[in-house]
Amino acid sequence: MVKRIGILTSGGDCAGLNAVIRGVVARASEGLGWEVIGIREGTKGLLSKPPDVLALELPMFTGQVMRQGGTLLGTTNRGNPFAFLMPDGTEKDRSDEIIAAYRTLGRDALIGIGGDGSMAILRRLAIQGDLSLVGIPKTIDNDIGSTEFSVGYATAVDVATEALDMLQPTAASHSRVMILEVMGRDAGHIALAAGLAGGADIILIPEIPYKIANIAAKIERLKKRGRNFALAIVAEAVKREDGESAWVTHRDGETRYGGIGSYLADAITAATGAETRVTVLGHVQRGAAPVAQDRLIAQAFGVAAVDLIRVGKFDRMVAWQNRDIVDVPIAEAIEHYQAVEQDSVQVRTARGLGVCFGDT
Repeated sequence: MVKRIGILTSGGDCAGLNAVIRGVVARASEGLGWEVIGIREGTKGLLSKPPDVLALELPMFTGQVMRQGGTLLGTTNRGNPFAFLMPDGTEKDRSDEIIAAYRTLGRDALIGIGGDGSMAILRRLAIQGDLSLVGIPKTIDNDIGSTEFSVGYATAVDVATEALDMLQPTAASHSRVMILEVMGRDAGHIALAAGLAGGADIILIPEIPYKIANIAAKIERLKKRGRNFALAIVAEAVKREDGESAWVTHRDGETRYGGIGSYLADAITAATGAETRVTVLGHVQRGAAPVAQDRLIAQAFGVAAVDLIRVGKFDRMVAWQNRDIVDVPIAEAIEHYQAVEQDSVQVRTARGLGVCFGDT
């Protein structure tokens, strides 16, 4: 009989995580009388001695908590248990330590909230340690397979749309081309959806190659129609025209996407003479209060995950398909990377509206 479950968040933070945890705790404790503990900072919390955990009870989850961004449990996107970076610079497999620490908690099942990378690590730990795992998809990138929506995506799109709304008046006031650079790792879902909702003239995503000449031609067509400005949105993973990615190396030595907006601004100015400005939205896409859709999906996922445990279905991930909650094998979900499909309804809609993707 399942009576005690654990939950953790892993990977990058996003809006809606606290709503997921609320859904899990409400269903488990109020509906089934189970005990729930949260593991802090993902698997990293299991490397503390004793494990860094928090007892989760329903009175903790006021409406205020559900409205907050981030995660009350904390999270980390570093420290792969199978190649953990040690202080001396070497890597060590600490998976057995994590599994042993988890077992000391006496949990009957574990709910892991993460993206495809985190989910793959958690599944590997579950197989190695014979742990009962259920996954919940969260990523602003919305690139996990087998689910139409992941927790955090709707809020990230809303933030990017609002940014375009605020850039439009200043673009028109100063006769400028405004470029908004958004997150999305290797997928263009945020740029595409926000670009449509925010009335962008140009949308650049990793899945569709572009040419500066085509972008310049779009801007010239706008000028001929009497428009004195243009709005462009670009996903951070879009490559330069020569096929090279735009990278930034930070002081800690980590290299991340960055700079494609500035590259495009210089190229557009050179091609058209237009005054061009860049806004890099960055992590504000992660930290906002969750919008209604994320709160709804998050709580539905939380309740569904507990119900999977109740009926003994493990190694499964809850997913949103055709306006309903289903469950799919975790392996299937992380095997299929969900990039933007070039014949998707959003791409077709954008083309029908005359949006330029830079390919024509």
